[in-house]
Amino acid sequence: MSDALLVGATGMVGGAVIANADALRLTILARRETAGLPPQHKLLVAPPEQWGEIIAAERPAIFISCLGTTIRQAGSQAAFRAVDHDLVLAAARAAKEGGARQAIVVSSVGASAKAGNFYLRTKGETEDGLRALGFERLDILRPGLLTGERQGPARVGEGIAMLAAPLTNALLHGSLRRYRSIPGETVARAIVALARRSVSGVHIHENDAIRVLAD
Repeated sequence: MSDALLVGATGMVGGAVIANADALRLTILARRETAGLPPQHKLLVAPPEQWGEIIAAERPAIFISCLGTTIRQAGSQAAFRAVDHDLVLAAARAAKEGGARQAIVVSSVGASAKAGNFYLRTKGETEDGLRALGFERLDILRPGLLTGERQGPARVGEGIAMLAAPLTNALLHGSLRRYRSIPGETVARAIVALARRSVSGVHIHENDAIRVLAD
């Protein structure tokens, strides 16, 4: 049994989890090769349709998902849902069946199954599905706009939002603080800090809580 199994390693947050996971032995499950892994980690490359069987066989103690795309990147709402809902839940279900006691999953601020926005509604439905799986401990991180270096093609809209983030953050106070942007590196450090937390239950972490965990 590995310490933790990570999916979504090729994104900003997933890559930063690998870089910060000095005390964890990660099994990294990806669709393509990832270069430069520290020696304590193991990489498995397979198409998503094989992930369930592989995850169950690996029997991770902790399941970590940094999977996420955008409707524009995916190409359609259906393709987006196939990743951010279907694939996340299928991977988490396999981890639970393999004996994982804890799941740590990156969602989004504003996620709700009752949201009018398709993106946020899908994220909320994914969260509800994760709760239903019955992990002993479930940690859901809900960051706002993620700032930092992304792999792959630049997202023009996000680039503009990142430039405006300092001003936007300064305008968000009180209950609106949770909508502030946050570095992907900070979210990753919080994920590593959450690994092996002993208190059971479902725990939601938004901007300020994520920053405290990362310190």
